[in-house]
Amino acid sequence: MKNFKNFWPILKRLLYYGKNFKKYFLLGFFYLIVASIFEVLGPILISYFIHTSLSKRYIHISVIFFITTIYISLQIISTLFNYLQDMIFNKISINIIEKLRFNVMSSTLELPMNQFNEKPIGQLISCVTNDTEIIKELYETFIATLLRSIILISVTLIAMFALEWRMASIAITIFPLVCIIMLLYQYYSKPMLEKIRLYTTRTYNIFNEIINGISVIQQFGLEEQFRKSIKKNSELHYLNRMKILKLDGILLRPLLSLFSSIILCELILLFGFYPSGFFEIGTLYAFITYLGRLNEPLITIASQQSILQQSIVAGERIFKIIDSKKQNYGKDNNDLKTGEIRIKNLNFCYKKNNNNVLKNINLYISSKQFIALVGYTGSGKSTLAQVLMGHYPVKNGHIYLDKRDINTLDKTVLRNGISIVQQDPIILDDSIFENITLGKKISEEKIWKILKKVHLIDLVQSFPKGLNEFLGEHGNTLSIGQKQLLSIARILAHNPKILILDEATSNIDLATENKIQKILSSIKLKTTLIVIAHRLSTIQNADKILVFYKGKIVEIGTHNYLISKKEHYWKLYKNYSTH
Repeated sequence: MKNFKNFWPILKRLLYYGKNFKKYFLLGFFYLIVASIFEVLGPILISYFIHTSLSKRYIHISVIFFITTIYISLQIISTLFNYLQDMIFNKISINIIEKLRFNVMSSTLELPMNQFNEKPIGQLISCVTNDTEIIKELYETFIATLLRSIILISVTLIAMFALEWRMASIAITIFPLVCIIMLLYQYYSKPMLEKIRLYTTRTYNIFNEIINGISVIQQFGLEEQFRKSIKKNSELHYLNRMKILKLDGILLRPLLSLFSSIILCELILLFGFYPSGFFEIGTLYAFITYLGRLNEPLITIASQQSILQQSIVAGERIFKIIDSKKQNYGKDNNDLKTGEIRIKNLNFCYKKNNNNVLKNINLYISSKQFIALVGYTGSGKSTLAQVLMGHYPVKNGHIYLDKRDINTLDKTVLRNGISIVQQDPIILDDSIFENITLGKKISEEKIWKILKKVHLIDLVQSFPKGLNEFLGEHGNTLSIGQKQLLSIARILAHNPKILILDEATSNIDLATENKIQKILSSIKLKTTLIVIAHRLSTIQNADKILVFYKGKIVEIGTHNYLISKKEHYWKLYKNYSTH
């Protein structure tokens, strides 16, 4: 009962996706009925021929030709309608999977940042690709086959009872036996299917690690380690697949064929016990044929339970993402007018019951100030930047932007008003123009002016397609410095009120850093600038330097003032100077 309670709501929800295709389902259902009727009429026709012609030794070429023509016509019509229903259910499944994938991707785009920190990327990829393909099989294969099997079985049973009810009564004893086999199959196959699903997900995770970390893997000679990991996971996947195949081989076709053979023997015995002429030889032929045709849909229903079970597991994972709690934003949709920031008693931790990463932060930043955040790795600098971006809700303390609580601001206000340039800039697999505009309406003339400011105009003009040049995956055709300058071009195109640079100059050469410093000098005239830096040379002209230590702000002041104090900042600067 517990399994059914978990099983049914997910199946019901998966089936609900087909509600917009009721007409197609009815049409497919109609095609199935027609195909099954014409398929079942064939043995009746042969039975009639045996009874009226063969048993009476009345065989005429015209009768044989007529019977053969009708029989072949019945099979052709049945095949045609089976093809039509197959196309209908394929069309339904493709449309449903498109909608389901859109919903999963849409929900993924809305997931809070902490979800991406906690879930392996491979798991999300597997969910969008592998899980939706499994559910596609639910509609395309399982439901279509189940309906076809049920209709074929129903029509066959009607024909059997119409021909001879006593023989039909014996034939239906196969159904309780099939139910027992199906229950046994479900009981033993479920844990194997769950393991197969686990190993499939692990494969995605390993491949994702390899692709994203290939430079580190090759640098430190970890190829063999990852080969062993892939091999071990593949072997476990293979072993469980083989267990499923063995289970299929034991419980499904052999047993069902055995049951059919036993029932057939019972029919022959029944035929032999009754006096001559009580049962027609044509009827026995029809029953022998129908038993063979009943066997196949019964085997199909039993064997395709695995698709149903895998679909439920896949559906559970998909709906977990779709139903994931989205981050709540405020309803205030007025754009930020200034870059003023006020933080009061802010405490923050990534997970419940964990130690605070930020501890009692109190801070005021006036509009258009240049603020620097410094401190050892893990001191909370980047965490504060993420909270200011609105990526994590403020639950303990207050952040005011433009004198408005950050929790009351609409998501669009935050994204338009605050921008961040990170250590490793994200470059889209798109044109230079799209990478700068990000879908917003900005004229080419303005883009060229921005490219001149960020010292990229010569580079872009050297490309055959200019602004329409595609940069490829991750912008691998560009150097690190060029990527960083391109990310700054985005900022200039969108004019945020607050700009955060999170270690933006740590991976670039000195010449590019000097270019960025000049660009920032012009940006800070109209934007509040927050720079997180380990290179202390880049922030010596900051209006205010905040020194972080173990999640707290332990010092605030200008470069000269903090050097004169000879405390935390002085130690950082001394360590920096000696490197």
